Amino acid sequence: MSVAHACVDVYQGAVAALVPFFVSERAYSYAAASGIVLAASLLSSVAQPLFGLLTDRWALPWLLPLGAAAAGAGVAVCGVGGSYPLTLAAVAVSGIGVAAYHPEAARAARVTSEGRHTAMGWFALGGNVGFALAPPLVAAVVATWGLRASPVLGLPALAGVALCVAAARSAAAARAVPAPATAAGTAAEAVGRDDWPAFLRLSGAVVCRSVVFVGLSAFVPLYVRERTGGGEAAGTAALCVLYAGGAVGTLAGSRLAGRHGRLTVVRRSYGVTLLAVAGVLLVPGPPLYLFVALASAGLYVPFSLLVTLGQDCLPRRVGTASGVTLGLTVSVGGAAAPAIGALADATSLRTGLLPLLLPPVAAWFLLRGLREPAPIPVARVRR
Repeated sequence: MSVAHACVDVYQGAVAALVPFFVSERAYSYAAASGIVLAASLLSSVAQPLFGLLTDRWALPWLLPLGAAAAGAGVAVCGVGGSYPLTLAAVAVSGIGVAAYHPEAARAARVTSEGRHTAMGWFALGGNVGFALAPPLVAAVVATWGLRASPVLGLPALAGVALCVAAARSAAAARAVPAPATAAGTAAEAVGRDDWPAFLRLSGAVVCRSVVFVGLSAFVPLYVRERTGGGEAAGTAALCVLYAGGAVGTLAGSRLAGRHGRLTVVRRSYGVTLLAVAGVLLVPGPPLYLFVALASAGLYVPFSLLVTLGQDCLPRRVGTASGVTLGLTVSVGGAAAPAIGALADATSLRTGLLPLLLPPVAAWFLLRGLREPAPIPVARVRR
């Protein structure tokens, strides 16, 4: 499931990695380029909670391969032809595929991991690895053959579909085995009460993270090229740094949570993010790569912790919680991308990125006073 997660999340990272090529090859403005990010993320952010509601009522393992196929197909055709509406439609299909995949995958991963933070960290790590692989993959294909070669980018989806089919078959076999009716099993299946006020505050913090993450993902390649005087390779390298830090940050977050508690780690991560974004905007030249790496740590350390916190806040609606926390984490921020692009077109790219200093502050206030929810024992639910 972790490797399949990587194959699917390649396509979330690929959309941002394609933006510089749309700007250079098709002469899109910042606002037009950010509209592509919005098309991929807006439908995804709306659809993921809906898919989460469905997975709370029924087991839908077939969503795993279907979502992987749609995510890859959309990106594969986005570079074919020069039509802007066609490009928007293609990346929207990819976003819907991502939306279909994540809630069911997160629910299944929680059951398989029995709610352990470290195990969920490995599942989240798969997605972060997919993000990190997207920039070099896009650069290798598009920089060599141009946007017309985008169908080559669909290859990871084939591996993802095969892995998802295998996971779906394993899940079906597990559900076919009757669960032993023991007192321990009955206690494990008991769930607590949904804490909607805490979940809504947590979701607000997730949105704040998303705005910063998507804003940096969409524009840091262009910004680094501008600030360092480098070419496309310099921008791709910056995006690789932003995404690659997720591998370390996600696993570090799960381990730090064991020592200090999830909410403490999440709050401090937002403080690190604020300092890192300020450094990216203020430090000139190559040293800004260090602050891109620090921003990566601040954004990724709380990644899997936000997912498990949301699930523990809504123990009766794990699919819904996963659709909101895991989905909004990487999608709803796209709604802010056109505003950033429009501001950058009217002023400068640096000025356009200045509003990214505000979401970490807002998230800290949302999380202030929030109490750690009690972890709910997770049964291997066979539906």
